Amino acid sequence: MSNVCIVFCTTDTRDNAETIADALIAARAAACVQIVPGITAVYRWQDQVVKDEEFQLVIKTTQQHVDAAKRVVDALHNYDVPQWVVVDAQHVSAAYGNWVNQELNVE
Repeated sequence: MSNVCIVFCTTDTRDNAETIADALIAARAAACVQIVPGITAVYRWQDQVVKDEEFQLVIKTTQQHVDAAKRVVDALHNYDVPQWVVVDAQHVSAAYGNWVNQELNVE
C-alpha cells in the first residue's frame, strides 16, 4: 500500500479553487492539485434541493500531509461545509509515488 492520498473537494468559483490550489502547493501540503471545471452538484441544503455549478479540486498528497492540507482548505474555502473526501491510493507507480513524496519532503 502507498502513502499517497487523493482528496476530493469542490468549490463554487474558479478564483476560490485557484486560491486553494496555490496555497496547498506553496505550503507543500499537496504535490499537485487538478482543477476540473463544469461539475454540476445536486444536493439538499436547508430543506431545499439545490443545483450548483462547481469546480472539483483533485488534491494529490500523502497520509502525512492530509491534516495540513485540510487546515489550508478550511482557512480559504468559502463554503460552510466543504467537501473533504480522502481516498488512500492502494497502488501507485513507483515513479509517481517517489515524485509525490519528493515534492512533499517525505523521507
